[in-house]
Amino acid sequence: MFRYIHFAAFACSVALLASVLAVAPARAQNVLGAWSTPDGRGVVAIEQCGDALCGRIVGIFRAPGEPIPKDVHGAPQCGLTIISKEHPTGDGAWLGQVVDPRTGTVYGAKLWVDDRGDLRLRGFLGLPMLGETQIWHHFAGRLTPACERV
Repeated sequence: MFRYIHFAAFACSVALLASVLAVAPARAQNVLGAWSTPDGRGVVAIEQCGDALCGRIVGIFRAPGEPIPKDVHGAPQCGLTIISKEHPTGDGAWLGQVVDPRTGTVYGAKLWVDDRGDLRLRGFLGLPMLGETQIWHHFAGRLTPACERV
């Protein structure tokens, strides 16, 4: 009887571990897609870029006639890659870099999708504990190639 209980416990543990491992890659892939920035004024598309993930600005909401904002070097922010070198950490998150296009400052960036399906982006200097987390939401609208909302 005692052996049966140990075997059952072992079998349940293996099944639980297998289900967790099967879900981890699927959760990691959830970071792909178009995400609205916390202020709702920008949309960033996160996609596969070689062996890493990257994110580029694909939408900038502005008043009619307002020009596309420029980055620190004077180039239009539309199409600018601001998230780069994101590699999986093994726990469903991705670790890489994010650049502030207005200043050119490069930060470490950890990305993951929370239980509600929102993207969490933690920007930091040095260690992730020395940073700030933003919550980004899926963008379901349509955009033009010129970064305008349709």
